[in-house]
Amino acid sequence: MVQTLHDTGRLAEAELVRRAVKRDEPAIRSIIRQYNRRLFRVARSIVLDDGDAEDILQEAYLRAFSNLASFRGDSSLATWLTRIVVNEALQRLRRNVDRPHDVLAMLAHEVPSNVFTFPSSANPPSDPERSMAQREMIRLVEREIDKLPIDFRTVLIARVLEDMSIEETADALGLQPETVKTRLHRARGLLRKALADQLDPIFAGVFPFDGWRCDRVADAVVERLKSMT
Repeated sequence: MVQTLHDTGRLAEAELVRRAVKRDEPAIRSIIRQYNRRLFRVARSIVLDDGDAEDILQEAYLRAFSNLASFRGDSSLATWLTRIVVNEALQRLRRNVDRPHDVLAMLAHEVPSNVFTFPSSANPPSDPERSMAQREMIRLVEREIDKLPIDFRTVLIARVLEDMSIEETADALGLQPETVKTRLHRARGLLRKALADQLDPIFAGVFPFDGWRCDRVADAVVERLKSMT
């Protein structure tokens, strides 16, 4: 029987889990390195704070590795870990909302300034101005993602940034696949509108053609017209 890449991946995952259950440090570190980015992004999409998201990851990992023997492989390890992170993040969010100052912050739609950064390109632009523009665009997208309602934001992070499938996202977040599709569609629409509202005024100044360049063309045209008379 030919062994598929999926089967090979599951075998490697099962071996990692077996070793991690025995508190094998390299196996534990390997699992954390493999899923850290995804889990951080999911946690942060819920709590909107880097520090809280990192704390959530630590607590979630402790809970996961303490109960790893109960993992039966009905879903992927990534999905199982994502569920734990989501639950931990929602608990943290509920605790935060119970604090008066956090309620006021949420009502005021405050957005933390320490938004997470997308992975940089393997070949970043050498042009400093282009690099700065790219960073500004990334910050703009981050801010607008942070402003999305939590249900839409979490699905967007899972599907678009982490490239989780519809089924995996639904399983991890406890949703129906159709709900994932609907929320993703709505999140993209809201994000497009928000970015358009931000960028439309900027586009008005793109490719300017006035001042000395405009005068130069006018002068050239006038001179050519004179030569034609």
